Amino acid sequence: MQGFSERLATERDAVVDIDTGVDITWLLAAATNGDQDAFERLYAATSAKLYGVVLRIVRRHDLAATVTEDAYLAIWNSAGEFNPGQSSALAWMVAIARRLAIDVSRQSGATEGEPEVVEENEGPGAVPRHALTDALKRLLTCIGRLEPDRQRMLLLAYYGAFSREQLSLKLDMPADLLKDALRRSLIEVEECLKT
Repeated sequence: MQGFSERLATERDAVVDIDTGVDITWLLAAATNGDQDAFERLYAATSAKLYGVVLRIVRRHDLAATVTEDAYLAIWNSAGEFNPGQSSALAWMVAIARRLAIDVSRQSGATEGEPEVVEENEGPGAVPRHALTDALKRLLTCIGRLEPDRQRMLLLAYYGAFSREQLSLKLDMPADLLKDALRRSLIEVEECLKT
């Protein structure tokens, strides 16, 4: 069985086509019935976000990977308890991951003293330059063709684990304009990848 770091590194090259809360809710519901394929798709669609949330709390890559793995185990075991009337599926999943991260952080004192420096070029989400696949190189090239502000916005949205509302506040941009700018940026990247 692959560890979390290996799975995240493998999925970095895969394009996940799930972008709505409805899709995530459907996958969570299917996982409730024991559908492992749906759970794998749910994991692929949400693992970067959950890992980012956990990493911000525990501030150590080793603990973040372990806590994220534990969170997905808890999500699998308690998927039947999810109530779409109370929150979105992603918010429910983030709450589980966040709770576990806070518990681990308190128990281990992970955020006390000298925390491990969390740099953007380290950890399961990073790829050494020599290990970049052609597909990932093309993706990075296409993102690099966007204006710097749009590059930052796109990367914060999809790799920074920010919700649309958080990103809207961080970038001081109305949520509707942010949504439209993200959509246009993704379309440009998609068109670039087709050429």
